[in-house]
Amino acid sequence: MTDPNAYTPPKVWTPPQSSGGTFANINRPVSGATHEKALPVGKHPLQLYSLATPNGVKVTIMLEELLALGHSGAEYDAWLVRIGEGNQFSSGFVAANPNSKIPALLDTSGPSPIRVFESGSILLYLAEKFHAFLPEDIAGRTETLNWLFWQMGAAPYVGGGFGHFYAYAPEPLEYPINRFAMETKRQLDLLDKTLAQRRYIAGDDYTIADIAIWPWYGGLINGDLYNAAEFLSVYEYRNLQRWSAEVGARPAVRRGRRVNRVWGDEAEQLAERHAASDLD
Repeated sequence: MTDPNAYTPPKVWTPPQSSGGTFANINRPVSGATHEKALPVGKHPLQLYSLATPNGVKVTIMLEELLALGHSGAEYDAWLVRIGEGNQFSSGFVAANPNSKIPALLDTSGPSPIRVFESGSILLYLAEKFHAFLPEDIAGRTETLNWLFWQMGAAPYVGGGFGHFYAYAPEPLEYPINRFAMETKRQLDLLDKTLAQRRYIAGDDYTIADIAIWPWYGGLINGDLYNAAEFLSVYEYRNLQRWSAEVGARPAVRRGRRVNRVWGDEAEQLAERHAASDLD
């Protein structure tokens, strides 16, 4: 029997007055700036505009790892972008990233600033700029990029799919939660089986593949993301747990995950970072 309350899509979709859910106030069907505001600029070569979501954490971890290797040119200012308040729709931010998503990076070290947006693009840009965390041999480089691009394509199922319907939607719905939980567990299983054969995601060396994947899947394993560790039975993934703990214990990772964080344990928060001493 047909459910009389079932939704029937209209012939032509029009946006509702409110889409509901945690981020309803910033959802809209058009791009571009909503207000005029220039971005702040600090003293360092790299200017980062971000928030400590998994995508933002990728970049701050990368920068802290580069500094730990002695790359002084990776010094950066990290400016807080409060996405819940619509900071990403300012004219300055849209100029840095027309897609209005964090993170966005400006490299001011050359004759004219270079904008870099999309977290995977930023990781690749920094790896090539500093010749770090990306193998130079063709096989190692390709395997690393395989996993970097896998993460960029896979994470929307975890974030916009599972995370949205499990944690942020206005009401729990069985079908989408089951659909995206199924895909999330398949991805966790894939990583677990991969890590049964190697120490890090792309092989024996720590690379931008690990830096890209850890904030998302390490977050799930650790229970930091959507509070869903028990729901997803993450104890099943022993190799992934081993890898997540090893990466999470790195000093640069511990520093990077604090930057632009404004929730949780106060000791783990650092709204903005403008000097290495800010993390002391």
